[in-house]
Parts: sequence; C-alpha cells; structure tokens
Amino acid sequence: MSSPQERLVAQLARIKEMSGLSLRALASQAGLSSSSLSRYLAGRLVPPWEAVVALCRSVGRDPRPLRGVWAEAAKAGAAPAPRRNDLPADLFDFTSREAESALVEGLLHSAGAVVIDGMAGVGKTSLAVHVAHRLAPSYPDGGLYLDLHGFTPGQEPLEPQAALGRLLGALDITHPPSGAAERAALWRSELSRRRALVVLDNAVDAEQVRPLLPGAGKSAVLITSRHRLVSLDGVPPVSLEPLTDADAAHLFSRAAGLTITEEEAVSQVLRQCAGLPLALRMAGARLRHRPGWTVAVLAERLRTTPSRFDSVFGMSLQQLDSVQRRIFRLLGVLPGADFDVEVAGALTDLPPDRLGAALEELVDAHLVQELSPGRYRMHDLIRRYAADLAADEEPQAEAALRRVLRHYLAQAVAHDRTLPSPYRREPSPGDPARAMAWFELEYVNLVACFDAAVRLGADEVVVELPQAMRVWFFRHRGTDDQARLLEAAAVAAARLGRDQQRASLLADLGFVHAAAGRLAEALSAYELAEQSGPDDDLAAGLALRIGFVRRDLGDLEAAQARFRQARDLFERIGRRAGQSQALAFDGWVTLHLGRHSEAVELAHASVALADGPAQITGLVTLGVALAPDDPAESLRMLHDALRLAEQNDLPHNQAWCHNYLGVALRVMGSPEKALEHHRRAFELLEPLAEVQLEIDCLHTYAETCRAAGRYDEALPLLDRTIELARELGRPYDEQLARSARELLRTEQASHRLSESGQPAARARQAGLSK
Repeated sequence: MSSPQERLVAQLARIKEMSGLSLRALASQAGLSSSSLSRYLAGRLVPPWEAVVALCRSVGRDPRPLRGVWAEAAKAGAAPAPRRNDLPADLFDFTSREAESALVEGLLHSAGAVVIDGMAGVGKTSLAVHVAHRLAPSYPDGGLYLDLHGFTPGQEPLEPQAALGRLLGALDITHPPSGAAERAALWRSELSRRRALVVLDNAVDAEQVRPLLPGAGKSAVLITSRHRLVSLDGVPPVSLEPLTDADAAHLFSRAAGLTITEEEAVSQVLRQCAGLPLALRMAGARLRHRPGWTVAVLAERLRTTPSRFDSVFGMSLQQLDSVQRRIFRLLGVLPGADFDVEVAGALTDLPPDRLGAALEELVDAHLVQELSPGRYRMHDLIRRYAADLAADEEPQAEAALRRVLRHYLAQAVAHDRTLPSPYRREPSPGDPARAMAWFELEYVNLVACFDAAVRLGADEVVVELPQAMRVWFFRHRGTDDQARLLEAAAVAAARLGRDQQRASLLADLGFVHAAAGRLAEALSAYELAEQSGPDDDLAAGLALRIGFVRRDLGDLEAAQARFRQARDLFERIGRRAGQSQALAFDGWVTLHLGRHSEAVELAHASVALADGPAQITGLVTLGVALAPDDPAESLRMLHDALRLAEQNDLPHNQAWCHNYLGVALRVMGSPEKALEHHRRAFELLEPLAEVQLEIDCLHTYAETCRAAGRYDEALPLLDRTIELARELGRPYDEQLARSARELLRTEQASHRLSESGQPAARARQAGLSK
C-alpha cells in the first residue's frame, strides 16, 4: 500500500497534469515558488495546506477532498532531512539578562525578527546565541549562524549578495541565482517553508541586513549590531546596556569561582570593567588563575592601566608566559573568521604539544573562544587589541602571516588533488567528500587569506590559490568571489612573468563570465588569454570556448571556424575527447546553418571518437539532425545521450537532453509529448541557476508551446527570455525572442479570428496573420 506522502504526491501530479502548465507557470499562477513546488511534486516536502488549496484553485478543483490525505501526509512528514545547527556554543556561565532574554523571545514569537544593539563587549552575541539555544525546540528545522563581519578587524563587511549565497548554501542550494534580488527572493521562499532560527551577527547597517530578512512563514531572525538599525521596518530593537552592579557582581563571582566578601574591592573591579560581560569574564578568569590573590590585589593591578579595556586585557595577558603572550599577539594578524590547531601551528611555528597547552590557557583566560574541539575564534575587540600589540611588539608578524598563507595554499592544493576533475587525468588517493567538506569549512578563511596575500604582495599565493580552488568553484558556481580572485590572480601572474598561468587564469575567468551569461566579458577574457601565448592544450580549449561564445552571440560562421581550429589543435596533441567535442559542436552549428547531411556526418565522427559521457554532445546533435527523416533513430540517439547523463549524474546535461528530446518530438509532430520533456528540463534547471542553458531552453520551449497552440504558455517564456537577455546585454537572444513573440502574437490573433468565424482570407487582408 502506498504511503500518505505518495498518495498526496500523486494528487499533486494530477493537478499539474490538469493545469497543462509548466512547473514555473503553475507555481506563478498558484503564488508559490517554483523550487518549492518542485519539492512538493518530488515528495521531498509536504506542502502547507494553503499551498494545496492554491494549487487546487488554479485548476478549478475543490480542495476539500484532499484534506484527509494531506493531514495524514503532514503527520507522517516527508523524508526527514538532517537538522542544521551552525550556532556557536552557549556560554556555560551566561548569567543575568533575564528581562532582555524574555523580551527578545517574546518579540521573536510576535514579530519574527529582533535586532539586539549595544556597544562592543556588552554581550550582544552571547545573548543572541543563548536565546537561540533556548528556543531550539521551537525551530525544528535548525539554527543558522552567519557573521556579517560588520566590525571585524582587517575584513570588509560581507556584502548582502555574498551573505545570501552563504545562507542559501547552508540550505544545500549550491547554485543560487547570480542577482541579489533573485537570491533574496529565493531565501525568503526557502525560509517560508521552514521553521528555522537565523542569527545574523555583527551587522554594520540596515542596508546590509534588509535583503536577509525572512518574509512570510514561521522562521525567525536575530540580528546583532553595534549600531541602532532604526530604519529596519517591522524589526523591533532591543538595546543592551552594561550590566547593573548587582548583575555584574554575580557574573564576576561566577567567572572567578568565589563568593564575594570584599565588597569595596569588587566595586573597584566592576568600575574598571564598566559592566561589560566580556571584561568581567576576563577579570574573573584572571583571579581564578591566581588563587593567592585577593580581589583587592586584582583591583589595584587594574587601576595601574588607564584604559579599561587595556587594563582588563592586559591583566589577562599577565597571567600568560612569554610564549603564550606571543601566540596571542600573532593571533591578532590571522586572516579569516576562525582557525584550527594546524593553522595556529603555522602561525606560531610551535610544536603541537606546546601549542595545544598554550591555546588551552588562552581559552581559560577568555582571550580565545573554543567553538568546537580544536577550532577557535577571537572576539573582535580582543582581536583588535592583539593586532595593536602585534604592530607594536611583534617584528616577525608578517613572516608569521606568510607562513599561514603558505599553509592554507598547501592544504588547498592537497585537498583539490583528491577531487575528480576534467582538468586532470586522475585524482590523487583520498576522500573527495572529506576534501569538499574542508573547502566548505575553510572557504571564508581561504578568501580572507587571498585578500591578505594581495595586500602583502605575496604573488605566489595570489596566483596559485584560485587554481587550487578551481574544482570547488566549479561545483559552487554561485559564489561571488571567483571572478574577483581570478582577475587579481591574472594580474599577479603577469607581474611574475608567468604567461601560461595568466592564460589559464584568464580562461577560467572567461568560463565564469560565460556561465553567468556575460558573453562580452567572457569573450574579452578568452581573447586576453590567447594573447598570453597559451600552449597547444590550453589554446585548443580556448578555441572551443570562444566558439561557444560566438555561437551564443549568433555568429555561427565565426563559431564554426573556432570549433574547427579546436579540432585541429586537439588532433595535433592527441586529445580524442577534445577532438570529439569540437566535432560535435561543429556539427551543431552546421545543423543550425541548414546543412543537415553534413551535420550528421560530423556528429557520427564525434560519437566514434568518444566514449562515456563525452559522447553526449555528439549524440544530441545527431538526434536533432535525424529528427525530420529518421524519427526512430533520432529518439534512440537522444535517449542514449540522456541515459549517459543520468548514469554519470550530470544534471546540466540531463536538462539539455530533455530539452532537445522536446525539440525532436516537436519536429516529429508530437508537441504535447515534447512539452513533457521541456517541463522536465526546467525542473532540472531550477536549482542550477545556469542562465546560459536557461536562455537556450526558453527559446525552444516557447517554440514548442507555439507549435502546440499554447500561446498563453509561450508568451511568459519569451518575456522571461527578453528580460534575461536585456539584463545580460545579449542583443541576439533578445532579438530572437522579440521576433518569436511578434510571430506568436500574430498567430494568436489569427487563431482567435478563425475561431470567431472570420475567414482566414479577410484576416490576412487585415494584416493579422502570415
């Protein structure tokens, strides 16, 4: 017997079939996001009842008969996903703030968002994390944490677009849209179907935060900032003041591990700490580690330093030996958000046993926080203090930083080598999943190291690091940093006189631009790479990629010339797979130039040279070319291509194959069957954010809708094509879509006139049909 979830999915699939609409069009009509509807139809998520009602109404169906099966499915739930929890650990000695905690919790329940503001060190993050841990049972889809770096020394505040990329990545959306507005819309859509709590720490201003806020739904967001974000409409503020004397005394006594008896001395300590929890914990830790001291001794020591922060931090440093103090100073120049023991070892050049003991001492002194076993971070205030000390007292700080950069580069290279990639023959032994997890964990630090290398003029690191991240970037093409890193790396390679590396970096830069649909920028990067004198292997790849760009710009003859240049170069160096690709795309443009028999010959030659997934392009070309004359063989070729794409888990290729199965079926006179494949192509495209492939599929999908007489379905597809083409500066695609739209409008008007009884001849005389 099928499960309630399976029965509900069957009913939803029936609704989609009744609608006759694409997934995107049905989602739009029902007021849902297409990504959510895709998950409902795949059984990965049980929709809210309101979504079921909206879908039923879109096809004029009474939703009430579905209430029972929906209730059973909702009770059983979809296949459970692992609960995400990125929250830092709660402080074991968190104390006081009962009124503020209650206020924040109440506002979260009523408003769904709260901003906690206050001065540095007042305990904003501690309160936010504490509340998030307390409320964890109310948010079964987990807790997300993101440091926006509004006040982190040595780092620029995180741009909203990049922040959204990281937040969506935390929800396993690895290819988010490229635009900030589209990312924000997807983020709101994803949160609307979840009950998650998001902590956005260290916001610099309202503009940074506004795109990250949730929309409708039961998720909530906690924001912290040193500034009052008064312009965030609908987000109530909770301003933290320094602790009262009573609360400060309670926290100090807990941190010190004592019962207060020296009230006057305690009052002096509290005045020096100014009611700031960070300072109070550090002062208490100082006393706890000096059992021979009284509170009066601590107060006297604090009075000798004029600045309250210098006095508290300085006192904590005094409990450390010279090696531990040196480690603390060096940590102030460390790039990135957090670090592990290996990074600290590279920074300090100390053996693991001495380093581990020293880090434990820094944790005990509240100078460093241990996020998880072996992973650490520093509070921004403490980091700033350490960096100031390093500038004044640490002549070897730059040498230590360069060791860290070399360490990160070596680690990135080692992990990259274990990843399967078309850029190498065979990966090195190792666990690819572990390597990808390392890149995921260290990504923010790697980008920070790159920026530090640029500042230092460490051109070796600047050139090598983006290449060591190439496979990771290929699998996460939504990241915003890759183009910036590649541009800077190409400049550094030129300074080093490394023409081949510069050419390789520019080729990667061109690919990044092309994948985002920015064809003019892609062509510019590729042509610069050619001018750098690439070797035959890279020159062949560049000729192939320039052919792609020329094809997408509509210059088919120039594209064909490039594909033939690539074929000759690949043949010269003995690269059969590359030669096969060049032949396949030569066949593709030859087909679109109207030379069918020649295209068939080229595609056959391509398939004969390749094996495995390298045959896909040739098979698709062959399938489309044979569609008018040999339908059976055409469909066999296209299904062979689709099977290869599925067997090798290639979603981009799967979408492409489904799209051209639709084209072939349309040519064969089966537009309704063709539409099923176009719709499947777009279901596969939905999470990929591949603009170039989307434009290609939009053109053909719209043409099949026109052939099926589905004018109302075709028009939004052409409008979307025009919108994308204008946004990306692609006049050829825009003109194609506008011409198709004009033809569609004319046919639609003619069809309506014909249905109303007006003779076709009169319609033609009126200029309404062609």
